[in-house]
Amino acid sequence: MSESSVKNITTPTRESWLQRRFHLHQRQTRVKTECLAGITGFLAAAYLLVVIPGLLAVSGMDKGAVTTGVILVFVLGSLLMAFYANLPFMVGPGIGGSVLVGITLAGDGITWPIALGIACWSGILFFVMTVFGLREVVTRSVPQSIKLGLTASIGIFVALLGFRNAGLVMANAKTHALALGDFTAPGALIALLGLLIAVGLQARKVPGAILWAILLATVAGIPFGVTHLPDQWISLPHSMAPLFGKVDLIGAINIAFLPFLFIFFASEFFSTMGTTLAVGGEAGLLDEEGNMKNINRPFMVDSIAAALGPIVGIPAATALIESSAAAEAGGKTGLTALSAAVMFLLMLLFTPVALMIPKEATAPALILIGLNMFSNLRKVDLANFTDALPVLMMVMITLISNSFGTGIAGGLLFYIIIKVVAGKVREVPLGLYILAIPLVYYFATLVHH
Repeated sequence: MSESSVKNITTPTRESWLQRRFHLHQRQTRVKTECLAGITGFLAAAYLLVVIPGLLAVSGMDKGAVTTGVILVFVLGSLLMAFYANLPFMVGPGIGGSVLVGITLAGDGITWPIALGIACWSGILFFVMTVFGLREVVTRSVPQSIKLGLTASIGIFVALLGFRNAGLVMANAKTHALALGDFTAPGALIALLGLLIAVGLQARKVPGAILWAILLATVAGIPFGVTHLPDQWISLPHSMAPLFGKVDLIGAINIAFLPFLFIFFASEFFSTMGTTLAVGGEAGLLDEEGNMKNINRPFMVDSIAAALGPIVGIPAATALIESSAAAEAGGKTGLTALSAAVMFLLMLLFTPVALMIPKEATAPALILIGLNMFSNLRKVDLANFTDALPVLMMVMITLISNSFGTGIAGGLLFYIIIKVVAGKVREVPLGLYILAIPLVYYFATLVHH
């Protein structure tokens, strides 16, 4: 890179520490781009400040305390990702793990302290596997076609989430099948307006196009009653006393809970792997074989967050798929995660402001990002039936199960089965044959739970 181009990236006199700390020059990015990407990622994930406490409150957890805990996990996890891994990933509680603790386990009569204990043991397993490098070994043994296809698999999950948040798609109450929503409803109209704004701005290559679309859609939602202005703009955070340290690690040690532990572990394992590779690909951080340099660093961060999160009442902390919004906005370094962490930190006092942003305003960002992630399918050799079919099955399983972790696990299992049936046994790495055993158990436990 020439000296003039380096100067164009950022101003060395004023931002030299940020350059050195986050390697902005090497990744060909600038401070302004990274900060805008972090804010965009924050806005895309802000709906979780409403969704996660709502899910966990079903189990009897204090909603106010959960909200404070969610924000703290976002802040600390993203800061760790920023300074240790230098990657543009936000870290926070995922919806899948929150559903498992707040609804699934609670529905089976398991108290939330024990459910948090199960989540904590899962995080500890993550940490142990990361320390010994086993997660990286598994990730590197994943076939190239699956790595290319998992971006599309996650893309369909993200796009569908956006469509549902917009009210453009809903589940039929009788058949539970997907159906079109009411496109004339105020929320749907605001989402469609935001989508048109985002497309128009992106087509004109306007910096921060997605961020502007979210903000403009939020403002447009005020007269429609979609955006509700808060009664107060500043509020003190709720006490965490009802949740802090209430995790029951001893009570979670029960052979009857083993299937739940495995479901928790496997779904989060593949979700994290998929998110890391997919968002890393969006940010241009993967090599030609679809691997990420120093991938053990983000794995270490999310395993620490997953193990410590239950202590403050928050399960299943992981690298969030909403980070794809930040990557799409140009985020390439930990400065993006740092910017998002600062925004979440502000929410300890300005929670009403974050809650003001309706999910319909952020839905267009998820729809666009999800659909754009399908582009990697063109790199899959669709003419090779034994490579293409597992990828397409992975996408379909993600759509049917509404879980990209389950979709990735299903894609891997189908890859093994199809290669064996087709007589191409040697094309399957030995590690995948070993992985097939827990994968079969995983799907067996899903059927019974």
